[in-house]
Amino acid sequence: MISMKYAVIYDSPTGNTKILAEEIKKYMDGQNGNTEECLYCGEPDDADGKKLSEAEVIFAGFWTDKGDSGAKLAEFLESLHGSRVFLFGTAGFGGSEEYFNRILEKVSTHLAADNTVAGRYMSQGKMPVSVRKRYESMLEQNPEDERMKAMVENFDRALSHPDASDLKNLRDVLSAL
Repeated sequence: MISMKYAVIYDSPTGNTKILAEEIKKYMDGQNGNTEECLYCGEPDDADGKKLSEAEVIFAGFWTDKGDSGAKLAEFLESLHGSRVFLFGTAGFGGSEEYFNRILEKVSTHLAADNTVAGRYMSQGKMPVSVRKRYESMLEQNPEDERMKAMVENFDRALSHPDASDLKNLRDVLSAL
């Protein structure tokens, strides 16, 4: 990878996507040999549009909300024109590349046609304990509900994510830029 100016914009209410954003910045700074190539790293609300226009790639990170990005990142993506964008995100439900691809396809619809998707990455992410409590409550009402049992199991599997393996996979994808 050659040195390039970049920005990392992310929306991360649970902190999962922020972990990926920080890994991207760390990786890119290591590739560039300095931190001056990073024009911005943070939430979309504070991003300076003039600086972002200088970015050769914009890393745009999101949490998954009903199969799409949250509204804050969707609005940011819709404001971009003529940019190379690397989409990355986290979802509480994981394990299926097909599911991740559906999310990434949905999120990419927020980009105008004059943008280019430079890459994509999704990882499972842990969910708040309140979600497990809600699942448990539903399971108490219907103890034989296999779907709800699977949701509790998925919650427990997600607790460690994003993990070291997820970050390594992200670096592998970044190395292809």
